[in-house]
Formats: sequence, structure tokens, C-alpha cells
Amino acid sequence: MAEKLRIGWIGTGVMGLYMAGHLQDLGLPLTVYNRTKAKADPLLAKGAQWADTPRAVAEASDVVFTMVSYPRDVEQVILGETGVLPGLAKGGVVCDMSTSSPVLAERIAAEALKKGCLGMDAPVTGGDVGAREGTLSIFVGGDKGGYERLLPCFEAMGKKILLCGPAGMGQRAKLANQIAIAGVMFSICESFLFAQQAGLDVPQWKELVAVGSGGSLAMNNLGNRILKGDYAPGFFIDHFIKDLGLCLEECRRMKLVLPGTAAADEVYRIMQAKGQGSKGTQALIECLADISGKTWKPCCK
Repeated sequence: MAEKLRIGWIGTGVMGLYMAGHLQDLGLPLTVYNRTKAKADPLLAKGAQWADTPRAVAEASDVVFTMVSYPRDVEQVILGETGVLPGLAKGGVVCDMSTSSPVLAERIAAEALKKGCLGMDAPVTGGDVGAREGTLSIFVGGDKGGYERLLPCFEAMGKKILLCGPAGMGQRAKLANQIAIAGVMFSICESFLFAQQAGLDVPQWKELVAVGSGGSLAMNNLGNRILKGDYAPGFFIDHFIKDLGLCLEECRRMKLVLPGTAAADEVYRIMQAKGQGSKGTQALIECLADISGKTWKPCCK
């Protein structure tokens, strides 16, 4: 990397911890903040510095990445009184990698520009596996020069990286991805459930289908978890509901009707209402089975 950037990282959850670790592996100085300090311990043990607020992170950094849960969190950690922008020096960059509101991303970019800084949005897809292995797909919105400056960082975290347009367009690209995922999750879970009820050997059936036109990356990854009854979150249902809500918000703005997305939002909200929001999105199969009075029976160890 030509420029030895001082990196700030805010949000060391399921994905953020791995993503920040890849930047640390580049030999870049790293300052971190997380609401629960213990979740940053693996980075601190490798030499990262701790900061008590997002503003303190920014004061020690040239570039600050954020990876938090909800748009309200993005707004607080970037625009709040103790947030990133008040502490970022002229020429600095704040890059939000959360899945958040496109309108908020545009607002952050505008506020950053007033300080002589850049605001970028770069949400990702690939789940916990992609974050751990550095194989995420990254949708970038913002200034081209900022994109080129951050590209070595993006390349440490992901394999597919696209500059989608100005600020907010990274978020819109990610929301389109979430719409695709919603459909794929129903495809996987409904087909697995049908195969079970029809009396098929589901693991054998899955191996045959996965290599054909009915297969997908999600069928191979999440499908294997479904077969084992493993509903640990690579991606939380609570967070997916947030994403689907953002999708539907953008649809209303564009006067676009997407019935499948609306149906996915409704079914996942049913699961959330039943206290299942902390499960992974693949737990959808349990809800679909229950609708028909059936039970999904995991069949692999």
C-alpha cells in the first residue's frame, strides 16, 4: 500500500471483528471502538489501540470505517456530538460499511464535505464466512478518488468490489442484493421442506440440485446449516428485517411495488414477534414448516 493509512474501526461484531483484522494484517495502525469493549479484545491483543469514543477514534485516524447494526447507530457514531465527523481532520475519510439508509449515506457525505472530508458508503455481502475469509462482495458509493484511496483496504476484506456511483448508491446496490437474498431464502427453505414431506433423502437431493440451475451459493452454505439444524446467525433475522424495511422504504420513494419482498418482510417479522430475531435467516424453514402444521427434521450432524 503506497499510503500508510492510520485506520479507525467502529463495530467489532460478527463481521466487523474479522474485517478489521484483515486491515490489521496489512500492518496498518488500528484504533478501535465498540460499545462492548470485550468484543474488541482479539484486535487489542494483536496491537490495536482502544479509544473511548468514535470521536477519539477519528482523532487518531486518517480513515474511519464503521460496521454497526442500524441506521440510528450509523447516525450516532458518525454525526453525533462524540461521533466520527467532529473528530475527523480535513482530508479524512469516513466509510460506513453497515447496511443502512441511502438517504442517510447522502447526508453523511454532504456533512463530511463541509469539513473538507469524504463520506463513503460500502456495505458488504457474504456473511460471517465471507468476513472471516476476506471474500466479501463490497458495494461502494462515493467519490472516485476516495474509492481509489481505500481500494487496498477493500481488497483486504473482499474479492468483488464495485464503485456503484455517488454517495448512497452503495447502499442502494446492497438493498437490491437483499431483495435477491429474500427470494433465495424462500427458494431454499420451501424446496427443502417439500423434499422432506415428499419422502426424499434431502441431503442427497440437495447435492444433485445444488450443481444445477436450482442451486446457489446460499444453498451450499446455508443449506448445509439447515440440514444440521444449525440456526446460529451468519446474519441475524433482526438485521435482515431492518434491511427489508429499508428496501420497502426505497420502494415507496420510487413508487415501486415488490410483493415478494413485502411477503418476506412479513414472514420474518412473524419470527421476530415469536422471539426468534437472534437466529440466522436460515431459521425461516422452521416458520414455513409451522405454517403448514409440519416440523422440519434436521437430518445431518
